[in-house]
Amino acid sequence: MKQTFTDLLRERAEERRALLGCALWMFLETFAGIMRENITNIIMQNKNIIYLALGTASILLLPLLAMLFTDQMVWDLIDFIVAGALIFGTGLAYELVAKKGGTMAYRVAVGIALAAAFLLVWMNLAVGIIGSEDNPVNLMYFGVLAIGILGATMARFRPQGMARTLITTALAQALVPVIALIINKPQVTSVEASMGVLGVLGLNAFFVMMFIGSALLFRRSRIRL
Repeated sequence: MKQTFTDLLRERAEERRALLGCALWMFLETFAGIMRENITNIIMQNKNIIYLALGTASILLLPLLAMLFTDQMVWDLIDFIVAGALIFGTGLAYELVAKKGGTMAYRVAVGIALAAAFLLVWMNLAVGIIGSEDNPVNLMYFGVLAIGILGATMARFRPQGMARTLITTALAQALVPVIALIINKPQVTSVEASMGVLGVLGLNAFFVMMFIGSALLFRRSRIRL
């Protein structure tokens, strides 16, 4: 490279052409090559995150189109921001956590747990599970998620610790409607304000089963990790 550079300078000097323009051209070409290589490396290393961002944007186009062509959905800017953060955050969490395990059982367990958390937050923010979305009793569900996040962090996402965390999360999920009936029975049992006691219990049972299913998969993946 040194010899090539020297020959190029000698050639331009013999042709009495300005060396400053040559140096500037070589600098720009080298800089462009370095930037192109770095951008390519960044894209290759983070392609899943880029795909996730594009997927999130594509999903958010659906309610936007619905707002443009129908009157059945009305979202404001905050709704789009919250929905985008929830979708992208769930996908990013899966990308960061699932790769810690080397088995399919571990990855499926992470997926089920995150899907349950996603649905729990989405339903709570959209319409509420117990009564309407304005019912303060629904805030207990965020406590359920806090237990799961804290337990997963303390377990460092190891299968055995994750299994215990998901069992605890399932227990907390099951206790929410019981506590709600004790402290706020009129709003829980009101047909106008909620889906009724059986509906609330059935929906909570669905989330409990998801958390337990995830815990069982984590226990199964413990042997193979």
